[in-house]
Amino acid sequence: MKNSDISQGAVRPVIHMIDHESDVIEALAMAVEARNPQVAEMLYEELGRAMQHSADNMPDNIVTMNCRVEFVDETSGLRRTVKLVYPKDADIENDCLSILTPMGAGLIGMVAGETIAWPDRAGTERMLRIVGVAPPDDPNATRD
Repeated sequence: MKNSDISQGAVRPVIHMIDHESDVIEALAMAVEARNPQVAEMLYEELGRAMQHSADNMPDNIVTMNCRVEFVDETSGLRRTVKLVYPKDADIENDCLSILTPMGAGLIGMVAGETIAWPDRAGTERMLRIVGVAPPDDPNATRD
């Protein structure tokens, strides 16, 4: 299933982004467009539907860059906590998930408690429910 198939069949929740992070994410999407068009397209779609906030006005329960996110894959029941990072900091063994992965692109801007249908690397649709969010400066706690 292609991303466009999912976006046509499911209504996605409003997401929120920090304005300066949005600029960096757009530049990353442009940089990988030729070699990873699926993720670039996902990020462009997310950027296009995001409400922009200054960092000072970002609600506490929103997934932003460098925060920790606890989520449940409703399809498999898998529960994970990851830190959403820029590509240079990605390290899946230490649960640092790049924004340039399908799951990373799906998590950015989500609100704790919301669920989104999102494809994994193989294109299989997953239902991701955000359980909690911890700010970048508090790696041991999550906000819900």
